[in-house]
Amino acid sequence: MEHTPDLIDATATILSRLDQVSEAQFADLTPCEGWTVSELIGHLTAGNLMAIALINGATTDEAKVIIGAPIEGDLLEACRTTLNEQVAALEGPIAADAIVHHPMGDIPVSQLLEFRIGDLVLHSWDLARALSIDETLPEALVERVYASLKPMESFIGQIGVFGEGPSGDVDESAPLQAKLLDLTGRRP
Repeated sequence: MEHTPDLIDATATILSRLDQVSEAQFADLTPCEGWTVSELIGHLTAGNLMAIALINGATTDEAKVIIGAPIEGDLLEACRTTLNEQVAALEGPIAADAIVHHPMGDIPVSQLLEFRIGDLVLHSWDLARALSIDETLPEALVERVYASLKPMESFIGQIGVFGEGPSGDVDESAPLQAKLLDLTGRRP
């Protein structure tokens, strides 16, 4: 599949945050309920590994095992490596409409790409918040992820991965990043 600049930008965004993490911050809490910095990085790494495996033909059960497996070795290096491997896998010879066997069901690679971009963008903000660094996300990525998730607004809080969903407290004139964060259950 032809690569998308947005995946590369989302990867660069999370990598810039990872470059600011020290092991001393691994136990710090993130805005993701109950997750520490190390657990968030582990989640990202497992998601990258799962996407790579799915592109390479993994079954739903194999994907579930990957998500549940602990990350061995240097967590930061594993995340960096798998982020780059994920980009390479999605740049490979796979059609956007090819079907992969994601744990939530069979989906086209184009949907997997949307999931991965969304995960990287939202968790870039989570990591920045946990580290008390600049939380600004690239505008084009915010627009893409918001457009992808906005149609789920009425039920997004029931999915189980976006907290309570939108609060209803964010004004329509608010910056799009604020609307995206609120839509996905984040309360800056």
